Amino acid sequence: MSAIVHARVTEHLQRLRLGHVAERLDALLTDAAKNERTFLDFLDVLLGEEIASKHHKRLVMGLQIAHFPAAKTLDGFDFALQPSVDKRLVHEVATGRFLANGENVLLFGPPGVGKTHLAIALGRAVIEAGHSALFVSTTALLGALAKAETEGQLDAKLAFYAKPKLLLIDELGYLPFERRSAHLLFQLVTKRYERGSLLITTNQAVTQWGQVFGDEVLAAAILDRLLHHSHTRMIQGESYRLRQKRKAGFVSSPKREPR
Repeated sequence: MSAIVHARVTEHLQRLRLGHVAERLDALLTDAAKNERTFLDFLDVLLGEEIASKHHKRLVMGLQIAHFPAAKTLDGFDFALQPSVDKRLVHEVATGRFLANGENVLLFGPPGVGKTHLAIALGRAVIEAGHSALFVSTTALLGALAKAETEGQLDAKLAFYAKPKLLLIDELGYLPFERRSAHLLFQLVTKRYERGSLLITTNQAVTQWGQVFGDEVLAAAILDRLLHHSHTRMIQGESYRLRQKRKAGFVSSPKREPR
């Protein structure tokens, strides 16, 4: 390939926004010559590398936008230590098919059993499937909505939280709501109802939500919308953190009752 043709090909690739293969062109040409690839095989490798590069960039950007507090994957979740978690059903949710109809996912369980890990891992899987996601703690979410309402920007903030295909709300129920906060959450749930999916982790059974929200009627209205199209998972078992402390000898093992 002459220098003129090489320069022209590189320019065409850049104008077509095929930046990765433009940078890798010489290496790809050398590999093609070395392995005596056909024109079709060379084109297959070239396009495959560009698609892989764009997918990686989208994934990195999606993860940055999601604001996950930690890097978690389903491969890193120890299903053996939490037998109450159905691995098959979790991987079904990870396909992201539930997003098509705006269905929700609710993860129930006591603190430390892996709810947040699963939420982040499922959020990552959704992003890998090409969808947008945003992670936020319940405290941060309600604080942002309350601030926006005070500043007369509530509609804009609700629109912001309504935009992602999947909104993950972590640790709902750890602190009781003020009535104002409960109404703000109701507005968000209503705005996303059947249009965008929610994934919520909570340590409170639905029978306790009335106490959490401080209003039985409002709690029922929120639950009605959340549970209408939903996948619910109950996670039981011992806290991971407590188990680690027990292994380290900081916490004694529970005494067994005599038979």
